[in-house]
Amino acid sequence: MRTGKRIVARIDPRFSPFLLLVRRSPIDRYGIFAGETIPRNRRVIEYTGERITYRTANGRFRRILRSGRPRRFYFFVLNKRWVIDGSAGGTGAELVNHSCEPNLVRRRIAGHIYYYSRKRVRSGEELSVDYRFSKDTIRCKCRCGAPKCRGTINLK
Repeated sequence: MRTGKRIVARIDPRFSPFLLLVRRSPIDRYGIFAGETIPRNRRVIEYTGERITYRTANGRFRRILRSGRPRRFYFFVLNKRWVIDGSAGGTGAELVNHSCEPNLVRRRIAGHIYYYSRKRVRSGEELSVDYRFSKDTIRCKCRCGAPKCRGTINLK
């Protein structure tokens, strides 16, 4: 949620059955952390936001790049037509950071995007997902620190 120039990070509890916390992350800026143990293969949080067309998403992306400010965007491709912009009405799931060895996996179900736990997540552990950016998009350096880190958020 944006209030003036300050971004207020929060988790919308209506979209997660688990206690999730926003904290400083060793991966990048802020991240989402488990406030309790999350069993394997459980729905952790829904990724929501404004549903926009690819055309609108491309326009917003170009404005972000031209702005000269830090390049942050929270787009998630839903299908061939729609993109979800998590910066507008997101649940907090947009703050889940990338890892090459993630503890969450994304699932698209009936027009919704959910993050599910791949394994048991301990209380206090940062939640992460493999962004799997296309190798054809802007190259993004990875800072996950995982033993098997690819060195990039993009697929190789």
